Amino acid sequence: MVTGSIVAFHTKRGELKRLIDCVLRSEIEALYVVDNSTNDELRDFVKDNPRIHYIHSLNLGYGSGHNVAIRRAIESGADYHVVLNPDIYWTGDVIGELCRYMDARPDVGLVMPKIVYPSGETQYLCKLLPTPMDLIGRRFIPLKSYQGRHDYNYELHWTGYDREMEVPSLSGCFMFMRCKVLDIVGGFDERYFMYAEDLDLCRRIGERSRTMFYPAVSVVHEYEKGSYKNRKLLKYHITSVVKYFNKWGWFFDSKRTEKNKHCINKIKVRL
Repeated sequence: MVTGSIVAFHTKRGELKRLIDCVLRSEIEALYVVDNSTNDELRDFVKDNPRIHYIHSLNLGYGSGHNVAIRRAIESGADYHVVLNPDIYWTGDVIGELCRYMDARPDVGLVMPKIVYPSGETQYLCKLLPTPMDLIGRRFIPLKSYQGRHDYNYELHWTGYDREMEVPSLSGCFMFMRCKVLDIVGGFDERYFMYAEDLDLCRRIGERSRTMFYPAVSVVHEYEKGSYKNRKLLKYHITSVVKYFNKWGWFFDSKRTEKNKHCINKIKVRL
């Protein structure tokens, strides 16, 4: 059994319908739409299908919203749960293929497919575990030459994104996860209101199982980078980054060093 969740916040109806249509064509048996909006106007939009479960929630954050759905998924006995951004969509049997992938690899707790822009261009969302310079320096050092060199390594551009890889940090826009592992790690850390919660969860899943990139299937992500345009979102982003490093370590993080080295060495062996 596969379940899924979307956290909405005054999400455009056309965007939400597009994703729900993808879900209804897939093997996802129950989709939880957790609405963090200030009103419940989306309730009528999603009420007509028994596979869609609408939950109007207090806006306690992105991870908190998904945890409402994750707890229900675990209670229902689901095998897998997929976290989806509202601006995701796909064609083909993406969910079925990811189910088969996970069924054949019981040591994998999380898999992310290839993520592309609407143009078809690859989004570089496979990353190493970050240092403070990775998350803070790349944002506030406006030198394209520096950013290009940095991202080439940090986002693993050199791999070509054309092969299966074990990666320590995968994007929260599409997280296909094993419910048994989610139950062990406890879902998202709700201390993060928005941003870095996916990095934190991926890292905790990676301590219990493998976290994999699987480019044989792909989904489209419109990817607006809200914190680059909105000062309030930027504040949330910075606050979450500080919380992340306070939790895991700023400059002294031996597990980060070990995990990144393991990732790079394993990929290079297969190149």
